[in-house]
Amino acid sequence: MNEARTSLTQLDDDAVGALRLTGYAHGGGCACKIPPGELEDAVRGLMGQPAADVLVGLDSGDDAAAVLVREDLAVLSTADFFTPVVDDAYDWGRVAAANALSDIYAMGGTPIMAVNLVGWPREVLPTELMTEVLRGGLSIAAEAGCPVIGGHSIDDPEPKYGMAVTGVAHPDRLLRNDAAQPGLPITLTKPLGVGLLNNRHKRTGEVFPEAVATMTALNRDAAEAAVAAGVRAATDVTGFGLLGHLYKMCRASGVGAVIDLASVPVVEGARESLREGFVSGGTRRNLDWVRPHLGFGSGVTDDDLLLLADAQTSGGLLVVGEVPGHPVVGHTVVGGGIEVR
Repeated sequence: MNEARTSLTQLDDDAVGALRLTGYAHGGGCACKIPPGELEDAVRGLMGQPAADVLVGLDSGDDAAAVLVREDLAVLSTADFFTPVVDDAYDWGRVAAANALSDIYAMGGTPIMAVNLVGWPREVLPTELMTEVLRGGLSIAAEAGCPVIGGHSIDDPEPKYGMAVTGVAHPDRLLRNDAAQPGLPITLTKPLGVGLLNNRHKRTGEVFPEAVATMTALNRDAAEAAVAAGVRAATDVTGFGLLGHLYKMCRASGVGAVIDLASVPVVEGARESLREGFVSGGTRRNLDWVRPHLGFGSGVTDDDLLLLADAQTSGGLLVVGEVPGHPVVGHTVVGGGIEVR
């Protein structure tokens, strides 16, 4: 155990290592999201709340809310939390924090403060492990230059952790779900497949360092590069998979998209895990939701579509425009729907 974990004074290393956090939850990470269709049905009557200073609300299904507070300043607000995605408490905290901060980056903003959101089975899991989760979250927030100031906790049968994050952005440079234009490249800034590896980890205990590294990497640099390049439309790829989040963006913007399957980056081990059946229920629900709006070439298999629908946790940005250093995976078109080639 490294120096960041020396607070576990009441448990020895063997006892801590024997506790598999993912075994205390019915699912893991963003794969636990309520399915997109069900969620939209639940909030449909809550949309369209009138207010002149609301720049981004529920209507476009965006990553964070944006409110205009003065001519050159929008305040962004978001919250994200989930059950354990890895067994290591410190790493889980890091992943959850990076995931929560990502909603601010996906809007082209800068996080300025966060508060912790914690659910903990206090009679089942030691509080020292909760401390490690929080310590992991603090480490990523510190990397982002975002102070974490307090929060809220409850006694919960399943462990849950995340953050509510406040950010700022210039209102004229927001990255939005509803601002995509046809005829532009589509860029993806992180590889797909961490959902498959997380599901495999939960079921077998195998550890995938590359998946952890991908999930704990901030989307800050990619967001700054996108804003600097004049991009206006982006989202992040999380629990609804690339197909789900792309569909939401296309629908909100009134455009279609073509995805070049061969250009989509995939984390090492994901294709093997797909072949061996480590597909989450959330991923299958994502594909079922998008399938009516999906077209694909004769060489595209159902496994290919499941990979594109894989429920990501702390995934990359999906940007309508080019971001230097990241692969172009398709382009937008006139019309609706998504074509995979």
